[in-house]
Amino acid sequence: MELQACSKLWYIGGVAQQASDTRQLVTLLGERSQQDCGLILPHEHVFVDLRTPDTADSLSTTPEQAVPVMRPLVDDARTAGVTAMVECTPVGVGRRADIVKAVAEASGMPIVAATGIYREPWVPEWAQEASEGELADWMLQELCHGIESTGSRAGFIKISAGDDGITPMERRILRAAITAAKEVDALIGSHTMRGWVAFEQLQTIEKLGYDPGRYLWIHTHLEQDTKLHEEMVRRGAWIEYDGISYGDDEPFIRLIHQMLDADCVHRLLLSQDRGWYDPAQPDGGLPGEYTHLPRVFLPKLLQSGVPQEIVTRLTCSNPFEAFARKA
Repeated sequence: MELQACSKLWYIGGVAQQASDTRQLVTLLGERSQQDCGLILPHEHVFVDLRTPDTADSLSTTPEQAVPVMRPLVDDARTAGVTAMVECTPVGVGRRADIVKAVAEASGMPIVAATGIYREPWVPEWAQEASEGELADWMLQELCHGIESTGSRAGFIKISAGDDGITPMERRILRAAITAAKEVDALIGSHTMRGWVAFEQLQTIEKLGYDPGRYLWIHTHLEQDTKLHEEMVRRGAWIEYDGISYGDDEPFIRLIHQMLDADCVHRLLLSQDRGWYDPAQPDGGLPGEYTHLPRVFLPKLLQSGVPQEIVTRLTCSNPFEAFARKA
C-alpha cells in the first residue's frame, strides 16, 4: 500500500484546511515552511550520551567519527520519504549540535535541534548554579541566535521530569523554559513518563500564562491510563507515541484507533525514538534505523482502517504545527 505525499492541505474531521504560511520549522539547515515539508519524524536522536555529566566524555567524539556512522541511516530515512527530523537530545545527555549539524549537512536532511536541560541527575553543574533568569536567557540565546558555535538556532526546548514528581531543580528549568518560550512561541517538549507529572507541568505552564498548546508530553504511550492521554489533549496539549519500532506494532495501532475514536488525533504525534551514536560504545555502538515507521508501521496503520487523510495529519501536518514557530 503506497502512502500519498503530504501536501499543504491538512484535515480536521475530514474537512480540508489550508496550512498556515506564517510559521516556520527552525532547523539546523535554516527555516522550512509547510510547503517544504512532508513526513516529519518528531522524536529521534543522532547523538546521545546517557552517562551522567560527571562521568561522560562525549566532547571527545569528533564529527569525523560520528558522521560516517549516522549519515547512511539519515540518507535511508530520506529515501523512505522522511523530509525532516527532530533531534530531541538536550543538555545533560550529551547534546552535540555540531555533530548533528554535520550529519544534517552531509545528508541534506533538515534536522531540528533542542535547547533545554534534562532531568536530575543529568543536570550539569553550571546549570545547577545558574538562576532561573540566567537559564531562561541561555535558552533564549540558543533559540534566537544559535547553539554554541554552530551558527544555527535551536528549534524548540526539551526538558524532563522524574517519575516521582518535579524536583526543585527541574521546576527551575521548567519555569525558565516557559519564560524563554514565551518570547519566540517555542514548543516545550518534556520527557515525562507519568501522566500526573505531565499534568503538573502543564498546570505550571498555564499558571505562568503560556499557551498549553505549546506543551508536548513526550513518551505519552508509557502512561497506561489512556484517559489521561485524552484529558491532556482536551486541555490543548500535544501527546506523543514515540516508541514505535521497539517490538510489536499492534499496541500502537490500538492506541491510535482509541485516540481516533476519542477525537484526539489532531494533537497526536508519532515517532520512533531511534538512533543514535553512543560515545560510550566502541565506534558509536549499533544505532537503529529511522525507517520502520514510514516503511512498515504506516502501511499497517492504513490497512487497519485509519484513513489516509488521518495518516497524513499524524505524520505531516501535526508535527509541523507542533514544532513550527511564528515567522
